[in-house]
Amino acid sequence: MTPERHRWTVDQLDLTGTERVLEFGGGPGVATGLVCDRLTTGSVLAIDRSAVAVRRTSERNSAHIACGRLTVRQCSIADLDVPAGSIDVAFGINVNVFWTTSAVAELAALSHALVPGGRLLIAYGSGPKDPGNRDAISMVLSTVEAGPFERRTVLRDSHSAAVLAHRGRIE
Repeated sequence: MTPERHRWTVDQLDLTGTERVLEFGGGPGVATGLVCDRLTTGSVLAIDRSAVAVRRTSERNSAHIACGRLTVRQCSIADLDVPAGSIDVAFGINVNVFWTTSAVAELAALSHALVPGGRLLIAYGSGPKDPGNRDAISMVLSTVEAGPFERRTVLRDSHSAAVLAHRGRIE
């Protein structure tokens, strides 16, 4: 069964089907598969620092890998090595670095990867100690506001919350 927070998060990406998408910290690849299913000519790069998560994502989404729609790599967000402006949309679900640290290196890597105007979505499912995610999302918003992103918005539903931001344009 697909957790509601994954469906909701993927819905918030507002995909047209042609995007180059980065999922960071994707765990077992549930959301990765949902995104791949929505793409026509687009592609997904899924990264996780855990070898177990990379294996699970690869196993769960082997058909998407076989058809060339999905690439899976083991690396941290801060160590992401992709060409500048090669990603249209980046997202992560329950990736704690954004509310437990200043995430300076992570936000810099994501800004480098995204096209000017590209979207970043950092989402969290509800937890027992913070059902509305008010504490976590407040911290994430502060972290993102300190970074190189513009037009920051908080999105919420009964199960999830997220910060949506856009990479600034190069003048």
